[in-house]
Amino acid sequence: MSIVVDAEAFLQSRSLPIVDVRSPGEFARGHIPSAQNVPLFDDAERAEIGTIYKQVGTEPAIARGRQLAGVKVDQLVDAVRSIVPDDELFVHCWRGGMRSEGFADLLQQHGFRPQLIRGGYKAYRHAVHAGFAEPKRIVILSGQSGSGKTHLLKLLRDEGEQVIDLEDLAGHRGSVFGGIGLPPQPTVEHFENLLFDQWRDLDPDRPIWIEGESRSIGRVYIPAPFWDQMMAAPVVFVEVPCEQRVQFLVQEYGDLPADELATAIGRIRKRLGGLRLAAALEALDNNDVAMFANLALQYYDKAYSSSQGKFPRQIAVNVPMKCAGDPESIATLRGLGNKLLR
Repeated sequence: MSIVVDAEAFLQSRSLPIVDVRSPGEFARGHIPSAQNVPLFDDAERAEIGTIYKQVGTEPAIARGRQLAGVKVDQLVDAVRSIVPDDELFVHCWRGGMRSEGFADLLQQHGFRPQLIRGGYKAYRHAVHAGFAEPKRIVILSGQSGSGKTHLLKLLRDEGEQVIDLEDLAGHRGSVFGGIGLPPQPTVEHFENLLFDQWRDLDPDRPIWIEGESRSIGRVYIPAPFWDQMMAAPVVFVEVPCEQRVQFLVQEYGDLPADELATAIGRIRKRLGGLRLAAALEALDNNDVAMFANLALQYYDKAYSSSQGKFPRQIAVNVPMKCAGDPESIATLRGLGNKLLR
């Protein structure tokens, strides 16, 4: 009989490979970040079994499942051997039911020592939601577009600070131009899993630096309990002159395809205004990325000022910088982080 561990014990250990036996479609919607998918049934087979269960009954559905799995035993075992260097592993399905139990029995017959996660992926998701409510010491790094906040976060991480880069996890830069040149974003569900995977390991007694964002980053959303902690956190606002921010944006976006930049800025046509949009498109036609960035900043600076009025902070500190992502400011930022959370 397989060892069964609850989700909390699994999260505390997590030293073994994780095999997720759900269908590829389930796995794609969201999974434990380090898990490998070895589906007991593909999407079509799972749908077929579900139809039999609803229309005929439990026993016929189980029988069909055994029939489908029985013809690919060697394939399943070989797939596990390719990702499990030793003989121990965690196994789970959606609710820790028949799929993972049957898979674990199969693996035991072939010399493996599987541990079943009680409650399966569903229990893990409950742990994710509960984890975001655990209080930690967040400091928000804020500033206008082009201030180099993501670069500053990387420098802070290099100096040993705790950092969560929400835009990196979301696969999006957080503006209308944010998805250009990047792979597709994760689902909202998997974004939460990725975020939790970092959040759970951070020291609650030390500052955690997070860039100020709106609640939506492209097509994903920051979980409500996490967002509430961000809203209550002190803010360090970096002040960078406009001309320096324009230079930074030229470096960041200057190599992106002009047609994609044009399409992106067209999405904010109504808020940008017809004249400013026409000037921005003309700047792209003339390969004048600096002018394009300047026009875009006029919109984003106004939008930023408006949004800040909706989220009053108890503590906010301004830090002037000579340039975007100024490395000389890191010592100041680190000192502020510790001071603000005393």
